[in-house]
Amino acid sequence: MVWGLVLMVVAAALNATASVLQRRAARDEPPSRSFSPQMFLDLVQRPAWVFGVLAMLGGFVLHAVSISVSRIALVQPLLVVELPFTLLLASRVFGLRLSPRDWLAVALQTVGVAAFVGCLSPSGGDPGAVGVGEWLVAIGATAAGVGLLVLVGHRGRSERRAAFLGVATGAAFGLNSSLIAGVGAAVGRGDDIFTTWQTYAVAVVGPAAFFLLQNALEGGSLVASQPGFTLTNPAVSVSWGLVVFGEQARGGAFLLGGIVGAVLVGAGTILLARSPLLDPDTSNGDDCSEGAVSVPGPGGQGPGTAAPS
Repeated sequence: MVWGLVLMVVAAALNATASVLQRRAARDEPPSRSFSPQMFLDLVQRPAWVFGVLAMLGGFVLHAVSISVSRIALVQPLLVVELPFTLLLASRVFGLRLSPRDWLAVALQTVGVAAFVGCLSPSGGDPGAVGVGEWLVAIGATAAGVGLLVLVGHRGRSERRAAFLGVATGAAFGLNSSLIAGVGAAVGRGDDIFTTWQTYAVAVVGPAAFFLLQNALEGGSLVASQPGFTLTNPAVSVSWGLVVFGEQARGGAFLLGGIVGAVLVGAGTILLARSPLLDPDTSNGDDCSEGAVSVPGPGGQGPGTAAPS
């Protein structure tokens, strides 16, 4: 169980690295290339994007192992630490420094996650005991929500598009995590991984979620896309754990503590989302070091920061 928690935190750190690198590479893509193969043909030629993908794949592997050895409703909330990791990495890469408000937000998220995970402390539940019909209903409901968010986001512009696609991406990855939990349960009871239908569902949902992520990063700033992705991913996974897999959370005062923890996480995420480190173009001289230079993103609207020469 402890190893599952540790692996999820490391996975969150790798995901943060991937977000910074991929956003840096994708910011120069024009909006007209959204949802097009040409966008990927351009991105694969950029080392920052390639290293970002490698970091993301490493995070995916550790994430999958974490879910397989622990309960999804216990470890998945730890993914919210990806956002403070993103800020800390951005501060190092772009030569910026965290403000007191940023540190307060990191503290709120840290305390909130500890309270939520500690108080929730789910027990029981088994993805392997869920019938195919229940799987299909839950998958259909989640996919419908993702589709609606993509439709609304695709029709929006710039930050609005990035925000909706960020939420859609988080929901898609949350669904993918739930399917991975199903694969882990099947393998755990002795089934072959290649005869488990969830394996092939992951092979479809995973790339689809990755495709949505690239479009969310291209669509606008990390300020717009990261909060939705960060919060929706664990929210969807925890919902699957409690509603579909039958995991049981503690009640009474523990439930109240879990709610307080969730509120702290939400407040910290909102504060972090407004940090100039995620949108360096809004930084003033007090927030930036002398060597950091802001440059425009797609269409002059997205953020970008050039490292000091």
